[in-house]
Amino acid sequence: MEEKRKDVLTWDEYFMGLAHLSALRSKDPNTQVGAAIVDENHRVVSVGYNGMPKGCSDDVFPWSREGAILQTKYAFVVHAELNAILNSKYPVSGCTLYVSLFPCNECAKAIIQAGIRRIVYESDKYQNTDTTIASRRMLKAAGIELVQLENTVVLHVEKVCNPEYREN
Repeated sequence: MEEKRKDVLTWDEYFMGLAHLSALRSKDPNTQVGAAIVDENHRVVSVGYNGMPKGCSDDVFPWSREGAILQTKYAFVVHAELNAILNSKYPVSGCTLYVSLFPCNECAKAIIQAGIRRIVYESDKYQNTDTTIASRRMLKAAGIELVQLENTVVLHVEKVCNPEYREN
């Protein structure tokens, strides 16, 4: 009898892959962040990525990282975590948030208020910034479990022409 595959993704790796897939929707030319919210039964509740608010054209608003605040993306972009929370049709209380980049202090507030109990993340590249220090402080005080993945999940997505495609 043939044995089952043993090199499968863990649940955390699987849902981090979904967060990365969601990040591919981001129009941000510098940083693409994705998030997935999952319940205790491993069901996806919501996904999100960093982008402009609904109704705000990503062709009109700035994507720059430097300059006066109104000339940069920072005053306008909605982060992946907040988009996932706001886009959910279902309650996210008690859920796990998978996000490719450790949440900022503003997203931490929304995460706490929404009742998310666990955050799984990969990158913590801003860990020494004041906003990330504040974020971690609030999340720990609120009793939210913080888990950094040991392995980075890498997706290879390629769009190819569908040979069976026909226009209607």
